[in-house]
Amino acid sequence: MSDKPTIGFIGLGLMGGAMVGRLQDLGYPMVVLANRSRANVDAAVARGATEATSARKLAERSRIVMLCMDTSASVESRMLGEDGVIVGLSEGKTVIDFGTSLPGSTRMLAEKVAEAGGALLDAPLGRTPAQAKDGLLNIMGAGDAAAFVAVKPVLDDLGENVFHVGPSGAGHTLKLINNFFAMTTACSMAEAFAMADLAGIERQTLFDVMGAGPLRSGMMEFIKGYAVDGDIQLAFSVANARKDVGYYVQMADDLDVPSQMSGAAKNALALAKANGWGDKMVPEMTDWFAELFGKRS
Repeated sequence: MSDKPTIGFIGLGLMGGAMVGRLQDLGYPMVVLANRSRANVDAAVARGATEATSARKLAERSRIVMLCMDTSASVESRMLGEDGVIVGLSEGKTVIDFGTSLPGSTRMLAEKVAEAGGALLDAPLGRTPAQAKDGLLNIMGAGDAAAFVAVKPVLDDLGENVFHVGPSGAGHTLKLINNFFAMTTACSMAEAFAMADLAGIERQTLFDVMGAGPLRSGMMEFIKGYAVDGDIQLAFSVANARKDVGYYVQMADDLDVPSQMSGAAKNALALAKANGWGDKMVPEMTDWFAELFGKRS
C-alpha cells in the first residue's frame, strides 16, 4: 500500500495528462475525472487510477485535489454546487488550481474552501507538457503558507522550480502578467517574420541578426522553431493565448487601470481565432500574419 497521499485530478488535457502520468510513475494513488476529453483519463485508468463519477466524489476520496482546466468558469463549475469539489472536502484537505484563472475568482473560491476546512492554492505552471512528463515544470504557488509547505514535496515531484509567491491570487496574477508578456512577444515575432517575407529578407537572416542582440529570448526561439525550421516546440493554442491575454486585460480593469500594451496581441489572437485558427498553435501565427499580408512563405 502506498504511503503517498491519494491525489484527485480533474482536467487531463495535454498538460494535465502529462502531470498525471508523472505522478503515476512516482507511485501516487490517483482518482481522475474528465473535463473535456477522455483519452488521457482512459490511459490513467489503464495504469491503475480510479475514475470518479463527480467532482464531489473525487474530493471525498482524495487528500489533495488538483485541477488543470481551461477557464475560471470551468474551475468554478467543478468547485461549486452540490456535486462540486467543495462539498466533498473535509478538514485538512488541499485543492490546487494549476490552470490560468482570474485572481478574483481564485480568491472567492479560496474563501469557500477555507470555510469547508481546506485550503486552496493557486499554482499556475510554466513550461510545456513535454517537461511535465519529467517533473521539470515551473510552479508559481500562492495561498496559505502552511498548506503550501505541506504539499511542497508533491509539487517538487512535478516541478523543477517551485515558488511560493504570496497570498491567494498572487500565482494567477503572476501567470497572467507572464503570459501577457509572452504572447505579446510571440505575436510580434510572428509578424516580424511575415513582414520580412514581404520585404524579401530571409527568415533565417532576420533571426540571426535579431538574435545576436538583446532581443533574443526563449519565446523568440519558439516562434523561429516553426517559422524557420517547421517545428512546433510550443504546444499552446491560439484560443488559450487569446483567453489568457483577455484575462490579463480583465485583471487590469479590475485594478482600475487601462492596459496599454496588450491590445495588439489580444486583437491579433482574437481575429485569428475568429477566422478558424483557434486550435492551431501560437507559433503558427506566423502563417496567419503571412496570410493576412497576402503572402505565405
